[in-house]
Amino acid sequence: MAASNSECNSKQDNTQKPNFETFQLFSSSVGSGFGIFDDVSQQVSAIPPPPCVEVLASDSEVASCNKLNVESVDFDGVTLFKGRVNTQQVFGLSNSDLVPGKYEGGLKLWEGSLDLIKALRSDIKSELISFGGKRVLEVGCGHGLPGIYALLEGASVVHFQDFNAEVLRCLTIPNINANISSRSQLSPSISTNDEAEVRYFAGDWGEVDKLLPHVSKDAKHVEGSGYDFILMAETVYSINSLQTLYNLIKKCLIHPHGVVYMAAKKYYFGVGGGTRRFLSVVEKDGVMTSNLVAEITDGSSNVREVWKLTFK
Repeated sequence: MAASNSECNSKQDNTQKPNFETFQLFSSSVGSGFGIFDDVSQQVSAIPPPPCVEVLASDSEVASCNKLNVESVDFDGVTLFKGRVNTQQVFGLSNSDLVPGKYEGGLKLWEGSLDLIKALRSDIKSELISFGGKRVLEVGCGHGLPGIYALLEGASVVHFQDFNAEVLRCLTIPNINANISSRSQLSPSISTNDEAEVRYFAGDWGEVDKLLPHVSKDAKHVEGSGYDFILMAETVYSINSLQTLYNLIKKCLIHPHGVVYMAAKKYYFGVGGGTRRFLSVVEKDGVMTSNLVAEITDGSSNVREVWKLTFK
């Protein structure tokens, strides 16, 4: 596992559908006159983001975090650990899932992470994808369970990104260590790549790509640069960040065969985001296509979805 220190200036029933559903919000005969959907790119947060930093697994602050309390979660034969961290101890916040500019909910395990792993496992079983030897970036990772699953499935590079460095230090890194150290009894049929490059990056989506080592720093996308897979769960909740998130994806995804898996709620009431709002941004750009992989209506929340994005 490799790492270096750097900084830049400047967050049930799984019904698998046998055939992918293609989402199209705008028809070819209609312009982009869909009211509030057209204003997404104009939304700008007034709160300055924290600086972008690479967090090292050997950081003394990682060791100083309290011992992680973990419990197991089973995904159709694959068991992972999920840790529990007190928001009050890390951020001095109580009962808060979101504090704009300070905390973006990274300490909570959201349903989308579990939906995403189930969808990935299904596609691997169906031989639609393979993580073996591939580069993977998990955006807005929190617990990092999807990235951990990719690591267990043989990915050669897994990078974890979260808005808060504190989340990486106190939750993501300890959670990954707990899963990797126990992988033989958790999932004996899965062989982890012991030489995998695992690194952790904190910061805002508008700047963090400057730290990512496999992303081209030139204006043009260099052939072979980027990640084979981008995984993200519950990242499209805020309408203000949808365009920035999409821009990050295009910078980081390897062209032309890269794949994005996105798990999220159809709508996030009160913050304006959701899968459909995000997909409107994707479609208006015209560079990528989107396919519905799964829809989850188990009653535990409003409708949740898993989508796959690829270049046209």
